Amino acid sequence: MVGLRSLIALAAFALLAACQQPDGDNAPGTQEFPKADRPVSAGGATAFSNEEARDRRQEAETVMDLAGIEPGMSVADVGAGEGYYTVRLAARVGETGRVLASDINEDALRRLGSRVERDRLDNVSIKPGLPDDPRLPENSFDRILLVHMYHEVEEPYAFLWHLRPSLREKGHVVVVDVDRPIGEHGIGPQLLFCEFARVGYRLTEFVRKPEIAGYYAEFEAVGERPEPGAIEPCVQADAKDSSATG
Repeated sequence: MVGLRSLIALAAFALLAACQQPDGDNAPGTQEFPKADRPVSAGGATAFSNEEARDRRQEAETVMDLAGIEPGMSVADVGAGEGYYTVRLAARVGETGRVLASDINEDALRRLGSRVERDRLDNVSIKPGLPDDPRLPENSFDRILLVHMYHEVEEPYAFLWHLRPSLREKGHVVVVDVDRPIGEHGIGPQLLFCEFARVGYRLTEFVRKPEIAGYYAEFEAVGERPEPGAIEPCVQADAKDSSATG
């Protein structure tokens, strides 16, 4: 049946709505992880920019080419929002591939679900995530995309720690973001590199491209995943005033 997976995933929203966030400095399940020594961007719009404008500068095509996304791959679009990347990834991976769209914004995922149904994207499924855990299935993805969303992650060490098991062998995490202060909805590359490294990721590629209105960073998981309590947070003395590029 067309879009059955999307309908099942959307039904899960009712369960998530029943979950309450307890008081405290850390989100549920993250108490053993270190706090990030930096501010966190306030949640922005679920659409980064006008889709026609993004297509005119060939944003998605540029990112998918850099990431080496090919037919038959399995890709997660975390922070999918309105689905700009989701629908384009679905076309790129084709009938033999699959795309999982994840977000913590229920309204955005409902709208994306309607779009998936309307466009009959049978290779797309939708799954709500949590602020500290995208809740992706283990050993499932060749590429995981975090596009213009990482600077909004409140618990980056918990988030990246939970993300690691979902990568397949030779799988990569792709980050697209902007080199500017976190308060202005961006993150400095050096701080990004540090946070990923502390959870056992290695930078494999970094480029700045006008087509993506920012930078492209790609990581792979190396070695053993560290114990949560052993993770040392990146210290950024000027994090409150700048993008912390030192």
